[in-house]
Amino acid sequence: MTRLPNTAHTSRPWRVHEFTGDFELEDLWELPTPGGRGDLARLVQLAATQDEDAREFPAVFRALFALRWKVGALFGWDKADSGVGERVRSLRERLPADLLEAPRGPDLRAVPGRTEMDGPPIFRSVYQTHDEWVAELANKTVHSLMHIGWVSDDSGGGYHAQMAVLTKPNGWFGKAYMAAIKPFRYALVYPMLLRAIGRQWQPQAAR
Repeated sequence: MTRLPNTAHTSRPWRVHEFTGDFELEDLWELPTPGGRGDLARLVQLAATQDEDAREFPAVFRALFALRWKVGALFGWDKADSGVGERVRSLRERLPADLLEAPRGPDLRAVPGRTEMDGPPIFRSVYQTHDEWVAELANKTVHSLMHIGWVSDDSGGGYHAQMAVLTKPNGWFGKAYMAAIKPFRYALVYPMLLRAIGRQWQPQAAR
């Protein structure tokens, strides 16, 4: 598990930099997804079609996310009127013509602890290129972007993904929420998530 310095994201010529000046880079991680030059599409498809109750995710991990969704339902954090296109405008409204005309990429409908596979997307895809995929989520606490970039290995020859999380907290409450969950993200969420991604990716890499 490798947490990366912010410069590993900010120094790269990602298209996402063009229209996210009002977002903060919250987290940046190297993903255990060794592959070839064109394997980002395979990783995106894996993320979009995975079963959030797959055994790769530990029970404590699923329980933690299930608790988050239950608390959100109790306090109304995740209601439709707080999402993308309602409380906040979609990042797609900022895209230049070439990205709007390109394939958008799949939405992410399943996440740990939430089983509404046939309901509205949890993360809505913003755009996908040969080396970037961006998806967005919004609720009453935050407008969040997940950026998956496909980068070459320092050792040469191979490639892997790195995941950046960019956020725009919703006022003081959003900032307090993000600060409160930060210890849980670093101690529990990211370590277990990255290990699960690695286990899911291994069969893909072997093929």
